[in-house]
Amino acid sequence: MIPIAPAVRVWIATGHTDMRRGMNSLALLVQEAFKRDPHGGDLYVFRGKSGLPPARAALLN
Repeated sequence: MIPIAPAVRVWIATGHTDMRRGMNSLALLVQEAFKRDPHGGDLYVFRGKSGLPPARAALLN
């Protein structure tokens, strides 16, 4: 379990994300798709094509 402060927003990317991307590419995806600052303190969750459970998904914070 990851403790999350009440003020933190959690954004979940729908669809499949290429999990071979690095953190810089995921941050760029946040800027382009969500129109958000990836370093603004929110939490972003991405899911790979294999459909692994969220515990294995990439988290960008």
